[in-house]
Amino acid sequence: MTSKTDVRRYPGLGLFSIAFFAYLYLPIAVVVFYSFNANRIVSNWGGFSLHWYGEALSNPNLVSAVKISLIVAIVATIASTLIALAAAMVLVRGKTVRYRRTSETIVNLPLLLPEIVVAVAVLLLFSEVGLVNGMAKLMIAHTTFCIPFAFLPIRARLQGMDLDLEEAARDLYATEWVAFRRVTLPLILPGVFAGGMLAFVISMDDFITSNLLNSGGGTTLPVYIFSLIKQGVSPQLNAISTLIMAASVLLATLAFLLQRKS
Repeated sequence: MTSKTDVRRYPGLGLFSIAFFAYLYLPIAVVVFYSFNANRIVSNWGGFSLHWYGEALSNPNLVSAVKISLIVAIVATIASTLIALAAAMVLVRGKTVRYRRTSETIVNLPLLLPEIVVAVAVLLLFSEVGLVNGMAKLMIAHTTFCIPFAFLPIRARLQGMDLDLEEAARDLYATEWVAFRRVTLPLILPGVFAGGMLAFVISMDDFITSNLLNSGGGTTLPVYIFSLIKQGVSPQLNAISTLIMAASVLLATLAFLLQRKS
């Protein structure tokens, strides 16, 4: 039997770990700290205050950007997860699929290409077809580049699933749909959930594509935050960032608890 190695015994590794996590999280802590600054000048501490949180939550432009981001992310998550699930079922379970590797490459192509290339291509396509609705453009574009992020966890879950369970269901005269709904889907549900969560986070976080397609009332939260940065850093921007981080931590914790329960 091989004994486990205690990594803490390596000289300097503890100090390196502390420096690494400090470099990673100290800037975030600074943003959170100055979000409670009563002074309008960020670098000058003027006392503890929740004023900027009230300003952020009462900002109609911010609320509108959050609503647009949530609507686009929810639609893109549902659409991309369903498409990714169908693609994974065909590519992993399909027995007569030709050019399997080529098909997987095409599905993962938005992940392989630089996002600016995909954004420009989508922008040119919408210009050619005459699509001017900002929300529709964002939903289609976000669905496109979210598909590979949802596809990879689902495919991995399907590949690790025992085929004997599906074959047993078919031996008991279950149809393909019943076997999928009662056996396959419950077993791969953690992968589907993980893929959906990845797609949602990627959609909410996207800036490049959303910025290029920013027209017709389609201003998302990252694009709005970027417009605030161009005007200068303010405690309100720190408050918005802190609220986003709090929502992300809450969502990640909920996902972890649900996956652990399942």
